[in-house]
Amino acid sequence: MDWYPLFNSLRIAAISCVLVFFTGIFFAYYAAKLPRTVKGILDVILTLPMVLPPTVCGYFLLLIFGVKRPLGMFLLRFGVKLVMTWYGGVLAAAVVAFPLMYRTARGAFESFDRNLAYAGQTLGLSNAWIFWRVRMPACRQGILAGTVLAFARALGEYGATSMLIGYTPGRTATISTTVYQLWRTNDEKGAFFWVMVNLAISTVVLLTVNMLEARQKKAVKA
Repeated sequence: MDWYPLFNSLRIAAISCVLVFFTGIFFAYYAAKLPRTVKGILDVILTLPMVLPPTVCGYFLLLIFGVKRPLGMFLLRFGVKLVMTWYGGVLAAAVVAFPLMYRTARGAFESFDRNLAYAGQTLGLSNAWIFWRVRMPACRQGILAGTVLAFARALGEYGATSMLIGYTPGRTATISTTVYQLWRTNDEKGAFFWVMVNLAISTVVLLTVNMLEARQKKAVKA
């Protein structure tokens, strides 16, 4: 049994989740403080990958990072090729998973009691200290839920991934692309196996999200 699709899927999902975690929190934190009009425009831009078909996202990524495109050619000079490479899958997964992290984190930051931050400022605490020691712990349940959802979305990504990195056994194959290829070649048994693997992982992720939501509700009631 070739376990590369599982390893590659988990690798892509984990790395993209780390990228999405920090970028999502960064944009969510500053977007929550913007005027409503500016925030609305920024929301449209940052949330587009969530409503666009994944294949469309993949097409735009090819237009930007293709080896015959200016940016793709520039990166290729430094040995960075995002097309038909597993780390290109990291980019594709991060793009489609980013809106989930951003929207969830922004909602958590908007519900944060700013009086706690003001109290910290009156005590002479730095904004960085208040952010990491006050704001983040207060919003941790929402941020954790967004992180888990982003990981699940990255793990199950197919459309943008297949457009950008394709399917090469032992190099770019993921669970989603493997299922399609096995089904296309009439290997129903193999496709069903990987479907069950993905189903098991997705079930664990959803149970984790439900547990986090339950804890958040208990914390609010307390």
